[in-house]
Amino acid sequence: MNTNNYYSEEVHGAYHTFDLGDFVLEQGGTIRGCKLAYTTLGELNAAKDNVILVPTWYSGSHQIIEQVYIGKGRALDPEKYFIVIINQLGNGLSSSPHEASFPQQGTNFPEIQISDDVRAQYQLLTEEFSIDQLALVVGGSMGAQQTYEWAIRYPDMVKRAAPIAGTAKVTPHNFLFTQLMIDSITSDPAWNKGWYTHSTDVHLGLSRLAKLFAMMGWSHQFFKQERWLALGFSSMADFITGFMVGYFGLMDPNNLLAMAKKWQRGDVSHGRDGDLSEVLAQIKAKIYVLAIEGDLMFPPSDCEAEHNCIPGSEYRVIRTTDGHFALFGTDSNYLDQVDKYLKELLST
Repeated sequence: MNTNNYYSEEVHGAYHTFDLGDFVLEQGGTIRGCKLAYTTLGELNAAKDNVILVPTWYSGSHQIIEQVYIGKGRALDPEKYFIVIINQLGNGLSSSPHEASFPQQGTNFPEIQISDDVRAQYQLLTEEFSIDQLALVVGGSMGAQQTYEWAIRYPDMVKRAAPIAGTAKVTPHNFLFTQLMIDSITSDPAWNKGWYTHSTDVHLGLSRLAKLFAMMGWSHQFFKQERWLALGFSSMADFITGFMVGYFGLMDPNNLLAMAKKWQRGDVSHGRDGDLSEVLAQIKAKIYVLAIEGDLMFPPSDCEAEHNCIPGSEYRVIRTTDGHFALFGTDSNYLDQVDKYLKELLST
């Protein structure tokens, strides 16, 4: 176990934990004493049909989703809906490499899949709350990967789904990006094959990862228009250090690697009959596929290609200068569009 104060309620806000026991993974292995960290907002109605599920993205937690996307009058309104935000496995709050007990800690942590997250989330919702229907599943980036898996794995439970800035299957370009994420960390000698003493020992690798995300996470226009000035930074160098390195630099490298490898293997057609288009055609939920303008990680064309495989799907491109990281809520115009489209979807 590698203690890291970053993964605490003081940093991420209060949350509940759900004990899954010894959770057997789809591709082999077992997470011993597996737990999910989650939070809820709003009240579950008597019919239990007002539930919205929001899974987290890479490196994110329930806190940023609550702060950016949820509020009175918003699409995700806790006065109308029972909103459940579940931290994905490996993110540091749910079961993760850094906090696992011997002998599963660090690089001995079992390899996890997107499907494992969804099966664990299903267990939480059905056992803890006796929920058997979801008004909406919505998630961004890796949360979108989980959203697609939910729509396919539990078609009779998911009424609506909105994957934002993510795909059901990783493209070759995205696979290469995730490999560079992995290499950024593992090429730091201080990573020591995963057996470092403190997360910050691997600061060179974490800094490389932060710079890679700076290049791919923000759009060309973000840099051309010097958008960092509006975010309170005096220069691009100040932004890279203060925002990007400041964000990733406190995280645990093995946690980041576990999520990156999960992201890299994302493919809803894996282990199912048919190719991707045939699997997507089986979705029953009403789907809004939401892409982000200028997204270099999950380009709109990739999102649109999957939308075209889903019966009755709606496709929207969210206009913003910020690219993929508009997910962080840096552009109020982006948030207005997300609310508009999610309200449209929830009205169907």
